[in-house]
Amino acid sequence: MEFPIELTLEQQFRLQNLKAQVQTLSQEEAQEFLLEVLRQMMVKDNLVKHLLKQA
Repeated sequence: MEFPIELTLEQQFRLQNLKAQVQTLSQEEAQEFLLEVLRQMMVKDNLVKHLLKQA
């Protein structure tokens, strides 16, 4: 099974928008943002693992 490793154009656009937004954050806000993104990635990983087990 092959997985795409490139971002779609929509994802690239969203990433550029986020880049512009995070440049204005304080260090504390940036750290909170990073931790929330990491938490969401972990939740997503758990969901994928769960769905793969069900398949």
